[in-house]
Amino acid sequence: MAESRFVYVTYIRTTPEKLWQALREPEFTRKYWAETWQESEWKPDASWRIMLPDGRVADSGEVVAIEPGRRLVLTWRNEFKPELHEEGYSRLTYELEQVGDAVKLTLIHEIDRDDSKLIGVTSTGWPAILASLKSLLETGEPLEMTRRWRAES
Repeated sequence: MAESRFVYVTYIRTTPEKLWQALREPEFTRKYWAETWQESEWKPDASWRIMLPDGRVADSGEVVAIEPGRRLVLTWRNEFKPELHEEGYSRLTYELEQVGDAVKLTLIHEIDRDDSKLIGVTSTGWPAILASLKSLLETGEPLEMTRRWRAES
């Protein structure tokens, strides 16, 4: 089976509970993820979407699996760029693991196709988003570069 995959691992000086909140709750995501927020009931089979500051849906899917404070798996389809939308659903997995005074965050974003444009685009965005998340949780301030939505994002 063909596959495109992006894996990113970082260690954040925080608790699993605080990181879990920051990955899902709008008051956090707006700060480090370009003013976007997520909407979901956060239970298996629930719909999920990321909203843009102008009210459009950026990405959507479903919650596949959820283990609070440990693991979240979502299907993910881009909704505003036709060339990405046509690729269909990808899969995003967050894994959290306490390691000493930090939490190891592993992100896996994958799709069953070779040379995915979606994975190409998201693999350039994820490092900045996750670095900003880390900065927010460790210092109280996200990175300047991820604070505002840019139309070319």
